[in-house]
Amino acid sequence: MNGVKTRDRSSTWKNTVGPISLPRSRFFSSSLFFLLKSPPSSSSSVNSPSNDCLCFSIHLLSDMGSCWSDGSYGGGGMVGVGGTSSSAAAGFASPNDAVDYYLKSRGYNGLFSQIELSFSASNLRDRDVISKSDAMVVVYIKGRDGTLAELFRTEVVLNSLNPKWIKKLTIGYQFEIVQTLLFRLYDIDTQFQNSREELLKLDEQQFLGEATCTLSEIITKSNRTIALELMHKEGVTAQTQTQNHGKLIVHAEESLASKTMTEIVFRCLNLESMDHFTKSDPFLVISKIVEHGAPIPVSKTEVLRNDANPLWKPVCLSVQQVGSKESPLVIECLDFNGNGNHSLIGKIQKSLSDLEKLHLSGQGINLFLPTGVGHKHEDRALKSQLFVDKFTETVQHTFLEYLASGFELNFMVAIDFTASNGNPRLPDSLHYIDPTGRLNAYQRAIVEVGEVLQFYDSDKRFPAWGFGARPIDIPVSHCFNLNGSSTYCEVDGIQGIMNAYNGALFNVSFAGPTLFGPVINAAATIASESLAQNARRYYVLLIITDGVITDLQETRDALVSASDLPLSILIVGVGGADYKEMEVLDGDKGERLESSSGRVASRDIVQFVALRDIQYGEVSVVEALLAELPSQFLTYMRNRNITPTSSS
Repeated sequence: MNGVKTRDRSSTWKNTVGPISLPRSRFFSSSLFFLLKSPPSSSSSVNSPSNDCLCFSIHLLSDMGSCWSDGSYGGGGMVGVGGTSSSAAAGFASPNDAVDYYLKSRGYNGLFSQIELSFSASNLRDRDVISKSDAMVVVYIKGRDGTLAELFRTEVVLNSLNPKWIKKLTIGYQFEIVQTLLFRLYDIDTQFQNSREELLKLDEQQFLGEATCTLSEIITKSNRTIALELMHKEGVTAQTQTQNHGKLIVHAEESLASKTMTEIVFRCLNLESMDHFTKSDPFLVISKIVEHGAPIPVSKTEVLRNDANPLWKPVCLSVQQVGSKESPLVIECLDFNGNGNHSLIGKIQKSLSDLEKLHLSGQGINLFLPTGVGHKHEDRALKSQLFVDKFTETVQHTFLEYLASGFELNFMVAIDFTASNGNPRLPDSLHYIDPTGRLNAYQRAIVEVGEVLQFYDSDKRFPAWGFGARPIDIPVSHCFNLNGSSTYCEVDGIQGIMNAYNGALFNVSFAGPTLFGPVINAAATIASESLAQNARRYYVLLIITDGVITDLQETRDALVSASDLPLSILIVGVGGADYKEMEVLDGDKGERLESSSGRVASRDIVQFVALRDIQYGEVSVVEALLAELPSQFLTYMRNRNITPTSSS
């Protein structure tokens, strides 16, 4: 099919996600919480127009099973997803989707893992005259501007050329950023060996060698272990020197706290009514208390309509998510309001350990309501009570475990060649190739996203398409192979995409209009064929465009159909167009996509970013685009009950 070969991808890969453990002033990111939703069985087709890219329709596999969303309407009733429904099917945000959006705006950050790095070395250079070297490892992280920030120092291992250090570096793995680490080894002079490692002046020690790699490279190696050849200085390896400097071995393990999940079922009795004529529409928000600033939401329940004695579905929290079982949490009971100004019914402050004891006691605890301000602040006890009907701890599969078991992320790209981009030979064109080497917006998006995703694709052969132009000898096409081939669409590596893009600029005639449906269907066809073969692959399509799409409903249809497939779609808007319609495709604000047949998307698979909204030095294009990808991946796997060791 379109030159995409069937190939064995059995390499072992590893990964996880989470905020990096760095000074807050240097890096910031979040991975958004996700809901586990499974659609009922259904079938639909993905239709691709007749062109040189794809020219047939397929029947999607849909063995998803029957399940329900957490949308609640009237007395706690459930609304289904994956089929025709009521207000949700009309494209409106349900109360629960609106709560998601509300919490994200408050810093909701529910998905992360921590990685422990351990270190050993072999055949180090002996710099001591009488004894062997006394080695220490210093770890740095490289910023976007190339500056180095020291993260960690091991202890000093005395008199060994093959040391194994005990101290481990704990670092938050951040999927959406290429985290480049630099390791420097020093032989610590005898006179300093009783000094604390953090007080040692490195310029007074003997340099043994250095090595660099990304955190992704370590995690995606077999057995999560990488052996790095030490260099005397950057670019000079042992092979080009008279002496061998040895190797540094780095091993990664995921923290157990990342996997330990607590499942809690909450219930309330006698909630006070915040509405004039009906009972409240309650939901709970669980937040962790931080040293500075407002509490940060980490989980929530669904909204239950018109219910003074609500029993919510289980919520899940990882121990690492909240800090520890003893960390204080604020549990707020809120009355849902459609305008986003949710009313506080009452709250309590308890740790996970407290909630476990509350469950064992079988008793409830009274909510309280803060009254007054400043010195007059008081907590008024309410008759409303909170109960913990269930409290269990389990170990849940993480993103890293899926990739460690052989799952891959496969990168695809589609580029807009419509006439609104301007003549690529002129400097004001969005496709202009700057002779100074400065990347245009299209090149920047390709490189930044590709540099992250390439680590998770074993053969690094990427499907690449163009749309909205007239290739040589054929009519205007909305999905043509970027490499100019009529038989296959793949290119080799990120540089292969860049080369094909540069070649296409002057071998196609820019045209229009801007249509997304054909390239989404092309990606969906590849993902569907992979699913039919039980391949352990998840696909990521990057669409880069300068304009507003003219096939909005066709795009909706394609996205709804693709929501059942192992596929996520990233859209980058370049230029100054009005992208309101693009934002509708992105489910961040709670609107569910609906197809022309009335079917609702089973999950959100789109992330849209307008390049003009990204400020240099604050957050990169790739951070904004990839923030939700790990949760989309996990939602798909859990919806289909796929475990790291199971067949797809």
